[in-house]
Amino acid sequence: MSATLTARPAGGPATPPGRVPRRRTAVLALPEARWAAAALVLFLLALPLRLAGAPAWAWGPLYALVYACGGWEPGWAGLRALREKTLDVDLLMVVAALGAAAVGQVTDGALLIVIFATSGALEALATARTADSVRGLLDLAPPTATRLLADGTEEVVPTDGLSVGDTVLVRPGERIGADGRVLDGASEVDQASITGEPLPVAKQVGDEVFAGTLNGTGALRVRVERDAADSVIARIVQLVEEASETKAPTQLFVEKVEQRYSLGMVAATVAVFAVPLLVGAAFTDSLLRAMTFMIVASPCAVVLATMPPLLSAIATAGRHGVLVKSAVVMERLGQVDAAALDKTGTLTEGAPQVTDVRPLPGSGLDGDGLLALAAAAEHASEHPLARAVLAAARERGLAPAPAADFASTPGVGVSARVAGHTVAVTAPTGFPTSDSPAPEPLAAVAELEAAGRTAVLVSRDGVPVGVLGLADRLRPDAAATVAALGALTGTAPVLLTGDNPRAARRLAAEAGITEVRAALLPQDKVAAVREWEAAGRRVLVVGDGVNDAPALAAAHTGVAMGRAGSDLALETADAVVVRDELATVPAVVALSRRARALVVQNLVVASAFITALVVWDLVGTLPLPLGVLGHEGSTVIVGLNGLRLLRDAAWRRAAAGGVGR
Repeated sequence: MSATLTARPAGGPATPPGRVPRRRTAVLALPEARWAAAALVLFLLALPLRLAGAPAWAWGPLYALVYACGGWEPGWAGLRALREKTLDVDLLMVVAALGAAAVGQVTDGALLIVIFATSGALEALATARTADSVRGLLDLAPPTATRLLADGTEEVVPTDGLSVGDTVLVRPGERIGADGRVLDGASEVDQASITGEPLPVAKQVGDEVFAGTLNGTGALRVRVERDAADSVIARIVQLVEEASETKAPTQLFVEKVEQRYSLGMVAATVAVFAVPLLVGAAFTDSLLRAMTFMIVASPCAVVLATMPPLLSAIATAGRHGVLVKSAVVMERLGQVDAAALDKTGTLTEGAPQVTDVRPLPGSGLDGDGLLALAAAAEHASEHPLARAVLAAARERGLAPAPAADFASTPGVGVSARVAGHTVAVTAPTGFPTSDSPAPEPLAAVAELEAAGRTAVLVSRDGVPVGVLGLADRLRPDAAATVAALGALTGTAPVLLTGDNPRAARRLAAEAGITEVRAALLPQDKVAAVREWEAAGRRVLVVGDGVNDAPALAAAHTGVAMGRAGSDLALETADAVVVRDELATVPAVVALSRRARALVVQNLVVASAFITALVVWDLVGTLPLPLGVLGHEGSTVIVGLNGLRLLRDAAWRRAAAGGVGR
């Protein structure tokens, strides 16, 4: 075990390991957001004027600007769709809003315009932020690298100018500039951004290294084996983009019949207007009947019947720490029938913990004494294992003794002078004597490693005195979450991880997972997801790292852990567990299923009202105010029904694993 003393590059702080440098598109940089904001501000100015009884010249122009600012873009998009011989609901909403204004319902039409403009702006923002994160991922690789020439001199070159066969020098604390293989040197490399492994990996001559990963304390000479465009980081970007583009188009339930309903309604409205004219009816009466028909048959009633349950579920999930990015995502969450979970940072807390403290017979130390000795030697180290040892000592109230002559050897461990003795904390293979350790420490090491722990030897003056076992600790709610997801989907969850198979199997056994796929690169995780999707499964993927992002994008629904999640994972995922409470994942799936059930109820109610009002308008004479009242009344009823999911009781029932009423 060695220290990973991370040098900060000049000019600012280093990007934390495994995190993508952050790029953010400003909200108002998007034209959709600017138009939506303008429409909303104008609406908020006009509404109080009209409610206060101000003259029409005061609020009329403001409402006209609302229609123009918020409606021109969806209207234009709808007209372009007409050129492709399709009719989308956005154009119908604009027409319905204009129709409402034509019969005096100016405020209602303006509100509809504002809602649709805001929805379009949010969609554009989500798309832009995802693109930001994908582009930012490339910043993990450093812009320059130190290339070694044949005469032994060095030159600093752009990393995209490196060629296969070049040799680069990677100094301590630097990020590796290209995928390649170690020619000389030894160090430990933090590969969390690629494989998700919680601990740095020892690298020696012949080992493979990846662009964008962080070197530890040793210097490495690396032979470049892939061009920048073919590096693992570049392939992750490509995988995310491809998965996002090829993901099956998603629609809300109501949108699945959008084309037929929209075309039918337009044709029926024209017929309701034209047929009476042909048989001699008055123009005004025919127009009024047609406008009434269009309002009572308008799809906005069905859309509003669909949205409140989903939006209420989104709001309730948000209050309890789960950010669901859209109504489509909330609907899709309830459709999943298989689950795959990442290991490090998802099922586990993402940092090693001391699990075992075993003093050896004859050492004269108890558990506290062994831990205090190891903590004293590790005090100057920044290696994750060293931090775990120091944290364990603090938890026991142990104060490390002063240490001197600290030394770190990459891939081996650390040593220091403590109270006149040379104390070493090393990997079992790096025991710092020519003599083999006694059978007792070897047996303890073998037992800990068989249990999936990382074992380190503690020696004093060259004599082993104890063994420490460390492991990434399972989240307290991991086993319950696995069981709940299995019950909801009807299929046991699968573990997908880049970690080594032994540690993965040990962790899976603790969490109650039987199927494990370990040592996976990002493309392997995507392949697993696509394999299940091809078999007809709707897969929920839960992860947190850059290496999980392609699988999150490819899955039916992706959920990212928010506290330690990489920016790319957070932007790519469909939902984010903001508070890092894993148990909220099955809860939000159950809440989604309840929301979908309420959507069906609301559609039945809305359809019943629409049918009754349409029949009345066609076979009798439906007064326009009564038609508007019936239409709005049905909207209020279904809206209130959907708002039931705003209650905390809805979340409690979902968290209990049911889809209660």
